Amino acid sequence: MPKNIDTDLAISIHNLDHSFGQGQLRKQVLFDINLEISKGEIVIMTGPSGSGKTTVLTLVGGLRSAQSGSLKILGQELCGATKEQLVQARRHNGYIFQAHNLHRSLTAIQNVQMGLEVHGFYSRSEMIRRSAEILEEVGLGEHLNYYPKNLSGGQKQRVAIARALVSEPDIVLADEPTAALDKKSGRDVVNIMQKLAKERGCTILMVTHDNRILDVADRIVHMEDGRLANNILNGSAAA
Repeated sequence: MPKNIDTDLAISIHNLDHSFGQGQLRKQVLFDINLEISKGEIVIMTGPSGSGKTTVLTLVGGLRSAQSGSLKILGQELCGATKEQLVQARRHNGYIFQAHNLHRSLTAIQNVQMGLEVHGFYSRSEMIRRSAEILEEVGLGEHLNYYPKNLSGGQKQRVAIARALVSEPDIVLADEPTAALDKKSGRDVVNIMQKLAKERGCTILMVTHDNRILDVADRIVHMEDGRLANNILNGSAAA
């Protein structure tokens, strides 16, 4: 997917609406969303359950096709995109989910390798090397061959971070990455995300209810009833 060299925006959303269902069952869940996120920026999206946060995240990630308005990722319009275009867009993203979504039958390093296998152009030796290096960076260098059942919740989420970042994506999308973690593990996880993202220059859009981690954001946006309620700098939010 070609990048727009005329802008510093990683994500550009304008007048975005979205609905689920058909006919009489059709329900609008997003209303006139406008949001721009610069390359390298860390943005946290807050809001109550059912406010539309995860829907925005899945649209940005190319997991759903945008229906109305404009949604550009790295300059590529995804509103009305074909399945092939959505697949190409997803290759620029790394995903971190609340439940980490690790394969129980695979070791830590094998789970991370899956983040490279989808690209189809890395040799096996290169995948092993890169996976081992990123696990070392998240503090799991001695746990490469551990299965998920032998890892703590925080360690599992670190594996998920490594899998999301191993391909050096342009954009990292995180959906409640600390929800199942205690205070210390949650802080460790977001600190790792922040450090690695800044080192690699990638953009982070994170959905969370966790007020303990808001300080890692450059900016905080808030969703209410399918609408973007505000768009503020972190310093203002903390005041």
